[in-house]
Amino acid sequence: MKRSTILILVLFLTACSGGRQSPPSNLDNACAMKSARSGWFKDLRRVERKWGVPDYVILATVYQESKFVAKARTPLKFALGVIPMGRRSSAYGYSQALDGTWAWYLRENSRRSARRDRFDDATDFMGWYMNETFERNGIAKSDAYNQYLAYHQGHTGYARGSYRGKAWLLDVAQRVQDRANMYKSQLATCRRRGR
Repeated sequence: MKRSTILILVLFLTACSGGRQSPPSNLDNACAMKSARSGWFKDLRRVERKWGVPDYVILATVYQESKFVAKARTPLKFALGVIPMGRRSSAYGYSQALDGTWAWYLRENSRRSARRDRFDDATDFMGWYMNETFERNGIAKSDAYNQYLAYHQGHTGYARGSYRGKAWLLDVAQRVQDRANMYKSQLATCRRRGR
């Protein structure tokens, strides 16, 4: 095979694979993540300008939902411990958006080609959803704790207080808030250093 044919084949396969899909190696350091995935932070700035949701809130939520795995899915359910019965939910991608909520986002924003396993689309979805949460539930866009509760329980579930009897969920929301605070502090430091 000619060298040019091999090169074209390699480029084609790379394009089809969607590029770099693995998460950054250090998810506890926002500056290291920014250095490793500068395009992600351009996407986050775009989301913040468009929807008003701070980058650190989005980052903390993506961490909790998918650990930055592009094609993350919920675990399979099994009957009798061995027969696969489908997934626990339709949650998929960086944002773990459910099929119905994703379809709502696509309709509302005329984004027919958006995909949950693309960081720019997933974070735009999260910014849109958190903006909806602000409008419907009055939760500040910088309040990672309550934004996460509404993200997990839905706008109606949050309004009903469905999270109140779920100590495990309140713990998760606190971890999201703590991570958002950590990312906020780190990002402020690397911005001061010009990184």
